[in-house]
Amino acid sequence: MVDPRAHPDPEAQGVGANRRPPVPVTPNGDPKCIPERVPHLGGDVLHNQCADRVPQNGMSGFDVLINGKRFDAVQSAARILWEIKTDNFDSYTPALRRIVIDKQVVELRRERDLAKACGYGFHVGVRSSKHLTALREAADDLTVVLMDWC
Repeated sequence: MVDPRAHPDPEAQGVGANRRPPVPVTPNGDPKCIPERVPHLGGDVLHNQCADRVPQNGMSGFDVLINGKRFDAVQSAARILWEIKTDNFDSYTPALRRIVIDKQVVELRRERDLAKACGYGFHVGVRSSKHLTALREAADDLTVVLMDWC
């Protein structure tokens, strides 16, 4: 008699030829929440460099499509999506700064909600302390980070 422990069934061990790759787990089971690597949009070299240098960016060199939105970076292990802002904010007039911040806050909250619906956190990276302060004052519900890598 052959001892079954000596010759385990490869299918039972999950290594057989018919085994399918595991389906990525999403908190809500929605396929739109599975990260998809997509090319960077536009041709803004500085923006792409800043996005690619987000610490532990799991898709450096690409954007990540989640829930119908292209995010600039993803920290996969921490489940954080990033939006990168490379505006020359400090050079804007006070009136233009207010207009830019008002517009950005609306869009960033929408993006944060899309990320949250898929179980991700959301961070915004900016290049200047003035931009950081203005966004934090206008929307203390957003996580805004000064990009020291950019």
